[in-house]
Amino acid sequence: MKISYSDNYKNKAKLAFKNDFKVDNDLAMPKITKVCINSGIGRILTTNEGNADNLVKDLSEKLTRITGQKPKVCKAKKSIAGFKLREGSVVGLNVTLRGRKMNDFIDRIINITLPRTRDFWGIERKNFDKTGNLTIGVREMNAFPELSLDIIKIPFGVEITFATNTNSKEKSIKLFEELGFPLKPINSSKK
Repeated sequence: MKISYSDNYKNKAKLAFKNDFKVDNDLAMPKITKVCINSGIGRILTTNEGNADNLVKDLSEKLTRITGQKPKVCKAKKSIAGFKLREGSVVGLNVTLRGRKMNDFIDRIINITLPRTRDFWGIERKNFDKTGNLTIGVREMNAFPELSLDIIKIPFGVEITFATNTNSKEKSIKLFEELGFPLKPINSSKK
């Protein structure tokens, strides 16, 4: 049985930060504050203009199955002729998870989804930004166990951002290592 995110955080990560970074206050401990899942669907909608409303509903339903929360539909703020974009047309879907839903999603990402991803050798360390947030992309939806191949008619990808309350990249990398995220070793990320 896999250890859950909350158990890893309580048992391993907090102890590691108390020892390595001398953080005594529990409220000052680094932690994941939210998970943002984004999907750009503008290109899919422009190629299938006839049934755009049905596609938005279908893709929104699939993202709801993955996250357990209904996504926000993002619309274009202004028209751009070069991209065949009109003001008010749907360009993406967005979900922000916090609390119990976030913990469940992190457990599924670590233990099920990432190991099922094709040609996955670990998360690159360059995916961390300077403030300690981690962003990964999942190109294929068949890695998520909630979606079967029968349901996926139009493939689409998602971008997942794990926002932390740390202010340094080093603390964030240590946090994700202690939580059990499959990060690539330091030597292999330089290639």
